[in-house]
Amino acid sequence: MRVHELAITQNILDIAINEAKAAQASHITKIRLIIGELSGVVGECVQFYFDFLKRGSIAENATIDFEAVPAELHCRNCQASFKLEDSNWACPYCQSTTVEITGGQSCFIESIEVE
Repeated sequence: MRVHELAITQNILDIAINEAKAAQASHITKIRLIIGELSGVVGECVQFYFDFLKRGSIAENATIDFEAVPAELHCRNCQASFKLEDSNWACPYCQSTTVEITGGQSCFIESIEVE
């Protein structure tokens, strides 16, 4: 298991619990997480740590759902935008490798469901 995700998962759980308490909720039922392809976060590791960390908390019966967001690139040569495929960073339109990352780097909580 990757230790990187332990700290991330603890932060996710802390945020969810604080938001639930602010809403005067007694239980968290679901957390929806957006994970960008280039974020460096592995969903399976987050799930593993989440299942461990939620024990004994108001999130004990909660599920965590993931939405993977692909990497998006922008070609500085021809101005095309495209999704990264098969780790090929070249623009599919002009073959330039002068590209910038425009999406798929984030990892964030999209929603928290509570009761």
